[in-house]
Amino acid sequence: MADLQSLVEQLDKLTLLEAADLSKLLQEKWGVSAAAPVAVAAAGGAAPAAAAAVVEEQTEFDVVITDSGANKIQVIKAIRELTGLGLREAKAAAEELPSKIKEAISKDEAAQVRAKLEEAGAKVEVK
Repeated sequence: MADLQSLVEQLDKLTLLEAADLSKLLQEKWGVSAAAPVAVAAAGGAAPAAAAAVVEEQTEFDVVITDSGANKIQVIKAIRELTGLGLREAKAAAEELPSKIKEAISKDEAAQVRAKLEEAGAKVEVK
């Protein structure tokens, strides 16, 4: 019983991302899906209300240029400013589309990068 209590305390200290990783590892190890038992229980009518799936909120975003638009020079300047790339690398990023400009950044930073690139004339997606 004491071992179970310590396990519960350890699980309680996990972040949301760590809990999601743990879930994936256990699913791979045991060859099961977390959604399957809930679906089976719901079909049987015995699913408690607390069996709702945990929805993981995305915390890291990628900013991708999908179209450089008509004003490619301004887009290249914006890419250089945002990334610190040289002229050749920034030009390649503006021409070889789709092109990731920033990876694994916060939602606020992604919004700022998107606004800057769209202001320069690019079409941008945040993934």
